[in-house]
Amino acid sequence: MTAENIPRATAKRLPIYYRYLNILHDTGKQRISSTELAEAVQVDSATIRRDFSYFGALGKRGYGYDVDNLLSFFKTILNQEHLTNVALIGVGNLGHALLNFNFHKDGNVRISAAFDTDDKIVNTIEDGVPVYPIEELSHQLHDQQIKVIILTVPSKVAQSIADDAVAGGVKGVLNFTPIRLQVPEDVLVQNVDLTNELQTLIYFIENFGK
Repeated sequence: MTAENIPRATAKRLPIYYRYLNILHDTGKQRISSTELAEAVQVDSATIRRDFSYFGALGKRGYGYDVDNLLSFFKTILNQEHLTNVALIGVGNLGHALLNFNFHKDGNVRISAAFDTDDKIVNTIEDGVPVYPIEELSHQLHDQQIKVIILTVPSKVAQSIADDAVAGGVKGVLNFTPIRLQVPEDVLVQNVDLTNELQTLIYFIENFGK
């Protein structure tokens, strides 16, 4: 089965499986059942078995899954051996937090360039990452062959910034703004609405947590 045929919900769970398999590997555990994995990652075992079935026979009935083999498989599927450089657009409070964290500490993603309009930080190095003027966005993305951006800009400029990024060759946007961006069909957008997530959490606490 090709990647295009993998359900989006399954694809979003793959990094969760991979992260926990790394933990198991570090503890020396050699095999795990779908039931054990379900308890650890809080995904029911039937869903795990269905997710894994899209990739063929990854386990054996009565044995479970070999941790090292499964880890190696997901490392390849998730392209963990290849470092992906991404750009951060908007170095405000959230942007600074993301720069301070930077993803290369926990995986195969690294913020290698940032963009902003603030003269105080433009053309400086923030947390080891060069900050460029927003006017240079398109050509810097193109020159550095950056295909993924993290967008943490004010809502009123989100669409125009996204347009410039697409012009620079971007194919993926992690969007922290509440704006639903209009992009070409070959550009993927992952929306992260912190306010919406918090409101949803509060709703569930108030209605189902008692």
